[in-house]
Amino acid sequence: MTEPDLDTPVLDDHLHLDPDNGRGLDAVRDFRRLGGTHLLVVNKPSWHLGVEAETGDDFRAVFDRTLDIVADADDLLPGRAWPVLGVHPGLISRLVDERGFAPDEARDLMRAGLDAAAEYVRDGRALALKSGRPHYDTTDAVWDASNAVLKHALALGADADCAVQLHTEASEDLTDIAEWAEARGLPARKVVKHYAGPTLAGPTPSVMCRKEWLREAAESGAPFLMETDFVDDPDRPGAVMGPKTVPRRVRALLDEGYDDAIRRAHVETPADVYGIDTEATLSARTNA
Repeated sequence: MTEPDLDTPVLDDHLHLDPDNGRGLDAVRDFRRLGGTHLLVVNKPSWHLGVEAETGDDFRAVFDRTLDIVADADDLLPGRAWPVLGVHPGLISRLVDERGFAPDEARDLMRAGLDAAAEYVRDGRALALKSGRPHYDTTDAVWDASNAVLKHALALGADADCAVQLHTEASEDLTDIAEWAEARGLPARKVVKHYAGPTLAGPTPSVMCRKEWLREAAESGAPFLMETDFVDDPDRPGAVMGPKTVPRRVRALLDEGYDDAIRRAHVETPADVYGIDTEATLSARTNA
């Protein structure tokens, strides 16, 4: 059953879609039925799509497959779907631990993959970049190589004038990364911490949709986004959150009187961070 439309854009800032092995467009339909309007779809880790990259150009198969599913999702939504492309930071461990790469070799391959992703942003086929560093313990060499990759992504974001979504360790203070961004010409607000809690110094938080976290973010008055990190993996059916979660949480927050916070998360912050107009893209589809 389709829920009554919400009188606001509803954006899930970070989720994955697997057109071949996961729920794919059925997940998008669930999102829309509950009132969802806009999606930022991040490419799955390259090895999850069967790509064991040897060169930067090898990542293009992952990016192109993502563009295909985003185009199909876009057709289903009353608003828009946009692709976010990049190299998952966990790839460095796969390269070093399983494929025999030295950390500096892994660094160079991952930076080359980000170079390819940035081309898609520059030509208008993608909205933003994705990078980060491991959220688990690593050797100093792997950590240093990962930070070099992350800094390269920030420089590419500055050059392409786009936001950079980050997968990092859990933290309430990432001012170091914000300072790296600013030093490279990328405003800190255009660095987005994916899978964030409600409190974060430095980047813009993309808050996981736990009810208590969202209430705290709503009451803070600070910019924030909302996400599920839906992984679309049939082998992990209960992992993270499902595609219905963001519209459900929006309804609940509106019922509790957090109208200003919903506007902040789904209209104002997306405009400031990504340069997208969720109201205009929604009304254009509605009135078409």
